[in-house]
Amino acid sequence: MDSDLFDHARAAPAVLSDSQRMDWLRLIRSRRVGAVTFHRLIAEHGSAAAALDALPEIAAAAGVKDYSTCAVEVAAHEASLARIAGAKMICWGEPGYPEALYDLPDAPPVIWAIGNVDLLNRPSVAMVGARNASSLGLRMATRLAETLGEKGFVVVSGLARGIDAAAHKAALALGTIAVQAGGVDVIYPEENAVLAAEIAAKGCRISEQPMGLTPQARHFPMRNRLVSGLSRAVVVVEAAARSGSLITARNALDQGRDVLAVPGHPFDARAAGCNMLIRDGATLVRSSSDVIEAIGTGLPHMRAEPTRPDPVVQPHQPLPGPVPARRPLADMAQIHSQILARLGPSPLAEDQLIRDLAMPPSRITPELLALELEGKVLRQAGGLLSRVD
Repeated sequence: MDSDLFDHARAAPAVLSDSQRMDWLRLIRSRRVGAVTFHRLIAEHGSAAAALDALPEIAAAAGVKDYSTCAVEVAAHEASLARIAGAKMICWGEPGYPEALYDLPDAPPVIWAIGNVDLLNRPSVAMVGARNASSLGLRMATRLAETLGEKGFVVVSGLARGIDAAAHKAALALGTIAVQAGGVDVIYPEENAVLAAEIAAKGCRISEQPMGLTPQARHFPMRNRLVSGLSRAVVVVEAAARSGSLITARNALDQGRDVLAVPGHPFDARAAGCNMLIRDGATLVRSSSDVIEAIGTGLPHMRAEPTRPDPVVQPHQPLPGPVPARRPLADMAQIHSQILARLGPSPLAEDQLIRDLAMPPSRITPELLALELEGKVLRQAGGLLSRVD
């Protein structure tokens, strides 16, 4: 990562006022505003309130008619649900926000957390794997989580059945973080309700999604990028050749995290993904010692005295993570509209889309990522793209 992103004057952690926090929540919940767009809006307009005022004009310039921002009542209702659930709102740049996520250009502006939020800034390792895990895979996940916890690492996973649940259970007493695909107050799958309650009491559950949201398929890839983003490394215990665990591994590589995998029998489809990762260069894991040897005991991607960007105090300082040259948001919105107009439910090759739009790939690729993370574009095998309506 370029060091000049952290060379700006250090800003004290921001503590937003109640009205500013409500503006942040309204902005990120407004239609067509994802994490990347949110950060651009703050950088260009200086505050969430100013960005909310500008959004209707920006949407109109992009051809979106009758655009309205998230209503104050909607944000207030979400805040009320959070109070009932005992969830804490942590905004980007505030004390307690996970330092590891500042590396991400699509870092969530708002996180809801239930439990021990101090765990969010402790050294972490993610563990992911198959939902229909084998007994051997569950034993391996349990052993790895226990020993990594004993060595001071918080275990991060996604609260799914199988490997995720085994890792959370084994690390409960030592520190575990569950990243949820839906609202932090919505337990999915329901069979993990007891485990979720135990994590809230002894660990931490977090989500960037609205309170009360039931997760859908498009929310899980977004969840996965946070599982990897919070962690120094991702350990894949069991995974099929096409699985969400491999999406998490890909996210980890894109984020500069280490990827490690537990090998499995060639005839076991649940191990195919892990064996492919090892073939392609992932570190082979036999025990927690292999994990420690690969990543060390520190966190190279974090800093002993981290700089917390503060967009409220210094709105025009560099955004977290590697970001492209800043462009007017109206220009970005126009590109989004052109991309979505070309895509439909039938898959289209990405290179064909680039040719159709007659733009450089460097302009289109970041916007495709933003649309994919916002759940508006689905990326399929073979470089195919389709629109999600």
